[in-house]
Order: sequence, then structure tokens, then C-alpha cells
Amino acid sequence: MLSDRILNREILRLSVPSILANLTVPLVGMVDTALAGHLPGGEAASFIGGISVGSMLLNLLYWNFFFLRTGTGGLTAQAFGRKDPHDCAKIFFRGMGLAVVLALLLLVLQVPMVRLGMLLVKSSPRVCELALQYFFIRIWAAPATIALMVFRGWFVGMQDSMSSMWTDLVVNGVNIVASIVLSFGIGGWSGMGFAGIPAGTVVAQYSGLLFASLVCAAKYRKVLRQLSGGDIGDLFRWSQMKPFLAMNGNLMGRSLCFTVIYMGYTIIAARFGDLLLACSSIMMHLLMIFSYFTDGFAYAGEALSGRFIGARDRVMLRRTVRYVFIWSIGVSLLFVVLYYILGRPVVGLFTSDTAVVETCSRFLPWLLIMPPVGCAAFTWDGIYLGATESGSLFSSMAGALAGFLGVWLLFGRTASPRSDACMHILLAAYFAHLAFRAVWLTLRYRRKILSHPQLLNS
Repeated sequence: MLSDRILNREILRLSVPSILANLTVPLVGMVDTALAGHLPGGEAASFIGGISVGSMLLNLLYWNFFFLRTGTGGLTAQAFGRKDPHDCAKIFFRGMGLAVVLALLLLVLQVPMVRLGMLLVKSSPRVCELALQYFFIRIWAAPATIALMVFRGWFVGMQDSMSSMWTDLVVNGVNIVASIVLSFGIGGWSGMGFAGIPAGTVVAQYSGLLFASLVCAAKYRKVLRQLSGGDIGDLFRWSQMKPFLAMNGNLMGRSLCFTVIYMGYTIIAARFGDLLLACSSIMMHLLMIFSYFTDGFAYAGEALSGRFIGARDRVMLRRTVRYVFIWSIGVSLLFVVLYYILGRPVVGLFTSDTAVVETCSRFLPWLLIMPPVGCAAFTWDGIYLGATESGSLFSSMAGALAGFLGVWLLFGRTASPRSDACMHILLAAYFAHLAFRAVWLTLRYRRKILSHPQLLNS
């Protein structure tokens, strides 16, 4: 049994690398936007709009496959806790096989999918043209992007967040450098212009895939060699795939609900006019900064809860949940203080428009109540993922979607268009979705986590 000191050290060992990797994510987006804004041709607004719309279309696709990371992580953590390297290898190759199939489907169906996605977009013809160019270049990174989801989940399940962090840093670092070189050129080469930005992302994703493969071969060769040639056929038999697909089906349903909530937030905000739309975007960015930190502790909760469930150690599972929540709540309260003291100055970093700053300041009190509730929702997500309790995760997100839409439909129609009340109701709907997730998963903790089937004989 681990002492409190060692357990907390494990939590930090797993969470801090994830937090550091998360913090590089917005940097890539900022660099891509800055590159688009400085390309020659006098079309900065169109270039930036093309990246924004193209990225949204790709995110709509990739978010629905995020279950490969979450599902792989929980199953691997439990196998790690059981000290079963053979099962760890099976989970890796089964996940990778599914990733290859899904990536090929994306490549084959890219044209009808992007046409369907463009029905959601109301932009100028030039922005739509650039968005399609961006999409049709970046989509060729799909095999690497989806395979990396499996790698990241497997590394976390193997209690190895450092390898996951270095993979993310390689991807994001190469993305920045490659996009700069390919768009603006180097030496006597003038570059590819706008097309160089998505091309840089393609180079980065395959660089990350190569790096993750080398790390896996170097660190986990003995684990992966547990799988013999005869086992390969068994990996994809229906009897073996059925429970794997059932779990991932729930997680995919969860991802779809998640996508609808975040799309709904943006689509509803777009009806409020440019000023409130800008405020809604800034508010979401501020909440995302907070989530980058709490997600790190959620990953730690996922890895450790899965590990101790696999080891059938209910005592360590309880202690893990307690200490992960202590760290996560501590971070959330720190952000409450930071938002209270620095909220307005931070908004000023996003824009110099005084009207946007003044308007956004009226909604900052929401940032004082969302972090504690959000941290509970995000942390429970990690713990339930480690327990592979996908049914509870799907029901929590389905209920959260109903809560989000219910609050907006009940109160949103009564507010005057483009008024502060509309924005307050939208933020209340977002808060309701977080609150439902937190309460629902808290209520199911004893029945679904502490009474997990693998703990019955502990």
C-alpha cells in the first residue's frame, strides 16, 4: 500500500506533464492564426476565417473518435493494475486496428462529410473556399491523428504521462516550425502560402506518430512482444470485439453529446450579435484555460483509479479519489481567486476593443462559480474512465445535454434579442450542464465505482 506522500507524488507525476502538454495546445492555434494574418495578399480576414471554419469541421470529426483515447486508457490502466502485460498488448493492438479502420473511412468519405459540415457554415464564398482547401489538406493527417489518440490513452494507462507529454510537445513544436517554413518558405523558396499552414499540421501529426512509435518500441518492447502471431486473429473476433465496441459505443455517444453542447453554445451565441459573440468566445477561452489544469488531474485519476481497480484494491481507490479531488478543488479555488483579481485585465489581453472589455466584464461573476462545479465534473470523468464505466459517462453527458438545452429553451426565448439577459441565460445553461455531470456522477460513485465488479472479491 502506498503512503499518502507517495500517492500524492504519483498524482503529481501523472498530472503535471499532462498540464504542461495541454498548455501548448492554444499556442499552436495562436501561431496558425498569426501566420494567416501576416500572409501576403491582403486577405488576412479571409485566411483567418478559413482556418477557423476548416478547424471546426475537422474538430467535429475528430471529437467523435476521442473515445479511442479514453477507452484505451481505462482498459490499459486496469490491465496494468492486474500486472497483465499480455492484456496491455492486446488492448494496444485492438485499439490501433480500430483506429486504422476509422481513419480509412474518414479518407474515403471525406467529400460527403465535408459537404454535410458546410451546411452548418454561413460564411463568405472566399472563406468557404479557403476552409475547404484547409480541410482537404489536413484530412490526410487522419491516420496519424487517430492513431495518436490510441498512443496517448495507452501511455496514460501504463502510468506513463511523460511519454504522452513528449509526444504532444513534438507534435505541437513541429507544427509551429513546419507551418512557418511551409507557408513563408526558407532560403530561396517562397513557400506554399495559405496551404502551408495545414500542410505543417500534417507533417507534425506524422512526426508525432513516428516519435510515439519509437518510444513504444524502446520502452515497451517486452510488453508488446507478449502478443504472439496466433493472438492477432483473436483480437478482432466478434466475441473479443463485442465488449470493446459496446464500451466505446457509449463513449462515442458521450462525445456526440459533448459536440452538440459546444456547437450549440457557439451557434446560440452567434445570434446575439458580434459584440456578445465575442464575449461568449472570450468566456469560453477563459474556462478552457482552467480546464487545461483540471484535465491533468482527471488524467491522473483515470490512470490511478484504473490501476487500483485492476489490482482489486478498494482502499487505495478510495484514497486516490480523495486526493485527486483535493488537488483538483485546490486548483479550482486558485482560479476563482485569479479570475476575481485578474479577470478584467486578462480579458484585455484578448482584445483592445473597450466595448468588448466592458461588456465581457459584466459576465465575469460566472467565472467565480463555474470552476468548483467544473472541476468536479472533469475529475469524475477521469475516475469513471479509469473504471471503464462508460454507461454512466454517457448517461451523465446525455442528461447534461438535456439540461443545457432545457435551460436555454425554457428561459432563452423570453429574453430580448442581443441583450445581456441572453448571454446570462446561455452561461446558465452551460453551468447547468456542468452541474448535472458533477451531481450525477457523484450520486453513482458508490454503486458504480466502489462496487465495481473487479472489486467484489477484494
